[in-house]
Amino acid sequence: MDRGTKPVLVLGATGYVGGRLLPLLLEGGWKVRAAGRSDRKIQARPWGSHPNLDIVVADALDTAALTEAMRGCRAVFYLIHSVRPGEQDFATLDRRIAYSTVHAARQAGVDWIIHFTGQGNPAHLSEQLRSRYEVGEILALGGARVTQLRAPLVLGSGGASFEMIRAFCGNLRIMFAPRWMDTKCQPIAIANAVEYLAGCLEHPETAGQVYEIGGPDVLTWRELFRMYAEEAGLPHRLVLVLPLRIHQISIWWMNLVTPVSVALIRPLVERMRDEILCHDESIREIIPQKLLSCREAIIKALEEVHQDEVASSCFDAGSTRLPEWAGGQAKSKTRVFRDTFSIILDGPPELAWNVVKRIGGNTGWYFGTCLWRLRGLVDELLGGPGLSRGRRHVDSVAMGDHLDFWRVVAVEECSRLLLRAEMLAPGDAFLEFRVQVLPDGATELRMTPSFEPRGAWGRVYWWIIAPSHSLLFRSMLKQMVKAAGARVLSGPSCVAEG
Repeated sequence: MDRGTKPVLVLGATGYVGGRLLPLLLEGGWKVRAAGRSDRKIQARPWGSHPNLDIVVADALDTAALTEAMRGCRAVFYLIHSVRPGEQDFATLDRRIAYSTVHAARQAGVDWIIHFTGQGNPAHLSEQLRSRYEVGEILALGGARVTQLRAPLVLGSGGASFEMIRAFCGNLRIMFAPRWMDTKCQPIAIANAVEYLAGCLEHPETAGQVYEIGGPDVLTWRELFRMYAEEAGLPHRLVLVLPLRIHQISIWWMNLVTPVSVALIRPLVERMRDEILCHDESIREIIPQKLLSCREAIIKALEEVHQDEVASSCFDAGSTRLPEWAGGQAKSKTRVFRDTFSIILDGPPELAWNVVKRIGGNTGWYFGTCLWRLRGLVDELLGGPGLSRGRRHVDSVAMGDHLDFWRVVAVEECSRLLLRAEMLAPGDAFLEFRVQVLPDGATELRMTPSFEPRGAWGRVYWWIIAPSHSLLFRSMLKQMVKAAGARVLSGPSCVAEG
């Protein structure tokens, strides 16, 4: 098909699938428009400055902004989903976003929407898949031709299923599992899934059709776990299947021993209970490609992990929006608690920044490891992300990156790193690092934890944790200077601001 001048719009460009699809489209010569709430988050991706990429800022619930983003587009890829940590009523939000998209597509004159979703057992769909199927129905209400690609399971580095398998096999020698371990599945490699998505643009006959996309292998979850252990070079893992359907316990246990949050684990476990296979494989004739076997997909995923080249992750979804008080541009009437800690070191700012940008993940938090792990464990017990999801890259940090139970919401190279907490807490928490050169040539490293409480419980929470800040953050600053190989000139000092 002639690429022409009309762009294709990708909604959900920085998500797991979008982060793989978009560079593939750009490599294929397509003009691509990426819509998101934060242009800085899109720009931070490796493909964010591609000459064929047009970035537009548009919230999916803002129909007017979405209409402008769609205007002049030949097709729209709908890769948005609302299943993420902290979202209580994702079905309602899914519905609202879908209706907003329908109205925008009608006003912009877009007549082709390509929708990617999961595949389930029609007899009893999970709440998540029921919502995803409903989205497909809503998208068709505006008259646009909707192509739906449904995958039983996507396998690839950074994906929820792969991260779950990786953590289970890596952390446990003996695995107690419910009966779904012997349920059959038909995984498709993420590389093949995005090839099908991009391939639809080459085949207009796919418009308005529903396709099931799966890989060449049909195997049980037990076999998938064993295959991963073999390719990862791990000792044999003993899997003991309990003769029970312990649904809720499975979700809680998987959240505890894997970096995947309850929000992502629940739909995954609900799908695991049923045998979900592809019965219509007609898309293989329309868009032929070499389908990776499960073993090949696992080998490819492990190579990307070991080479620190994971293009996108299931942990990428997260808000980078700041309240006024955290942006530093305006005063807010909201009561905000702050503590500021500062230390002066002998050396250039690059020394301090190199330590700041590596914080978290395998590097750790320089001091109070047991305290950070305890807070992470509490968060996981409550259904949050905890510390186990780590960080995207070892020695670089970018806007929108996940960093343990934090999200990077602002980066100014060599001077500022602002993190927003995604752990479960009765309020909105931030942690800011600032590096600046003083008039005498020394460097100041400043750390500021901030907290906006929600109600009385939020205030109580701050009063409980605030006394530990002096010990924790003062010692962290000392250890960070030590890690930088610099000498402390003065401090650490603390000034309460809230």
